[in-house]
Amino acid sequence: MTRAFLAIVGGLLFFPSPASAHDVSLDPENGRYSFNRVDEGFLRLDHRTGQVSLCDRRAVGWACQVIPDDRTALESEIMRLQNENASLKSELLSRNLPLPNASKDHAQVDSHAARRGEPTLRLPSDEDLDRVKTFIEKVWRRLGEMMVNFEKDVLRKM
Repeated sequence: MTRAFLAIVGGLLFFPSPASAHDVSLDPENGRYSFNRVDEGFLRLDHRTGQVSLCDRRAVGWACQVIPDDRTALESEIMRLQNENASLKSELLSRNLPLPNASKDHAQVDSHAARRGEPTLRLPSDEDLDRVKTFIEKVWRRLGEMMVNFEKDVLRKM
């Protein structure tokens, strides 16, 4: 009876079930890390930071390398853009220029520029665009007529 009991306990210790072979959780620091078996070794998940590392056997023992995270790259890019935005705003303020604001309306921006004596940008109205279109159509028609007349003149001379 004791031999059978030792065989069962030994089998459980040395030959874990397939489920436990893939998902191993150790509790060295109150469940901070969990490990999952992969072909290269183990993936370690840090439950406090969310960081994932690949742990594998090396010549001197086991070592874990942090796997790059897209979130970290995105956060660093956001930080870089925020710093660049802040420096550009301070540069505008140092030159006594107003800060751009998307909620301002064009009339307010134009009035600020007019007060400083700067030229303002006035976009063409629909009527202005219609006049330009009419002008281009007339030029195109006249150019076509000139080409037809030139062709007729060349054919008469032959």
